[in-house]
Amino acid sequence: MEARRTFIVMALACVFTGTLVCAPAVARDCGPECGPHYSHAFHAGRSAAGAIAVRAAIEMIGVPYSWGGGGTDGPGFGIGKGAKTKGFDCSGLTQYAWATAGALIGRTTKEQWRSGARVPKEQVQPGDLVFYDSDPRRPGPEHVGLAVDRERMINAPYTGAFVRLDPLDRPTFMGAVRPTAGGTDADL
Repeated sequence: MEARRTFIVMALACVFTGTLVCAPAVARDCGPECGPHYSHAFHAGRSAAGAIAVRAAIEMIGVPYSWGGGGTDGPGFGIGKGAKTKGFDCSGLTQYAWATAGALIGRTTKEQWRSGARVPKEQVQPGDLVFYDSDPRRPGPEHVGLAVDRERMINAPYTGAFVRLDPLDRPTFMGAVRPTAGGTDADL
């Protein structure tokens, strides 16, 4: 896990500096655990805002899940079963990450589902919001994560867990949205 986190931080440095030639060095330094498929994931035309959102979310890895917790200002105490835990729920984490990048995308998963342009799964880029329909009895989505690349997301999964890196591909995948920097809640 630490090797992947180190890799992600190093890859983000490539994005921020615009240095495409550092991608092979990043993959080499990360080692076989990260694999070659990561080396160009951060350079596929992603905006600086998406990279900023990913970096903000990565910095929150290890923060506790808190139902209703977190928001534009960072981790916060939740509500209900999250009332005694300072951390993030899924949409609080993504709201924080995008607020750091200059976009207000709403607080709830459903608001965030309407916060930008829909993106096909095969075109997901770092910073895109990825949505899941985890309760087929209700119209979704009910869960959101932040794409790191086409295979991984930063995720605040559930009570008792911590913000972590998880696979993006899941049977409940519903769709992806690309927020726009500078957007506001009023734009929803």
